[in-house]
Amino acid sequence: MRRTITTIAATAAFAAALTFSAPTAQATPPGRICFWTEPGMMGQSWCYGPPGYAEAENGTQRHAYSFESRYNGTVYAISYGAGSSCLYREIRADDYDENWTAWAGKLDGVSHETMGCEPG
Repeated sequence: MRRTITTIAATAAFAAALTFSAPTAQATPPGRICFWTEPGMMGQSWCYGPPGYAEAENGTQRHAYSFESRYNGTVYAISYGAGSSCLYREIRADDYDENWTAWAGKLDGVSHETMGCEPG
């Protein structure tokens, strides 16, 4: 009887822990910059590793609501406008934003250089 009560209590505690634990965000690997589709580094993610330019993928293009940089240098978020116009946003080493509303709807890609774009 005592063993049954202990087993039931342990099972109930485990089930409660599963119910109340929030989903965890994917960790950003060293040397990369990761972007997520939701605030708090949640949702779909895409990671960039310099050098070069890469288009944002996995739902993050024009929908990147958080980011984290674990790259030991500077990269640039790029946003293309009408015609040949474009803007960049500098992302420094260890930079992050859990609610990146200023650029959430702008991110088109990332580069290790400004690509001739204007600051924005």
